[in-house]
Amino acid sequence: MSNAMKTLTNGILKENPTFALVLGMCPTLATTTSAVNGMSMGLATLFVLVCSNVVISLLKNLIPDKVRIPAFIVVIATFVTMVQLVMQAYLPAIYDVLGLFIPLIVVNCIVLGRAEAFAAKNTVGLSALDGIGMGLGFTLSLTVLGVIREFLGAGTVFGFQLYNSQFAALIFVLAPGAFIALAYMMAAVNKLQKK
Repeated sequence: MSNAMKTLTNGILKENPTFALVLGMCPTLATTTSAVNGMSMGLATLFVLVCSNVVISLLKNLIPDKVRIPAFIVVIATFVTMVQLVMQAYLPAIYDVLGLFIPLIVVNCIVLGRAEAFAAKNTVGLSALDGIGMGLGFTLSLTVLGVIREFLGAGTVFGFQLYNSQFAALIFVLAPGAFIALAYMMAAVNKLQKK
């Protein structure tokens, strides 16, 4: 497998930010009450990851070591602000649900960790692929977790009613349900990786 393909696929399962690295737990647990919310948060993070990785890789030789982390945060914050303004203007319903968690992408361990560990040491192309792979892995994990919680807790998937909500287990759309669903998903992913 080529280095580029390995970089791209690494974040999807082997080093999945949610299930393998256990990073970004705050948005994972808080925003996955529905599949749409989880997917939206994942896509916003994917955009920030790819763009910040590319810019940091381009500027890595110009940024002095003394101000490396603050410079990375400024780059990341720029893209987060762009995502926030676009969501606020064009997707107000999703922005209202995710509101507080969009600005928190700036301090998300996944984004800053990939900037420090990968983008600051690799080429622009590989950094973009790393951002795409990690972002897709994060988006997939949040979407799947959102699907499970929404299905069990409300009887819907992506807003489509699949069974009567009176038979749903409300706990799954509440905070404890996030921990329960995440724990079972992490156990399943660990079992699959051992096979």
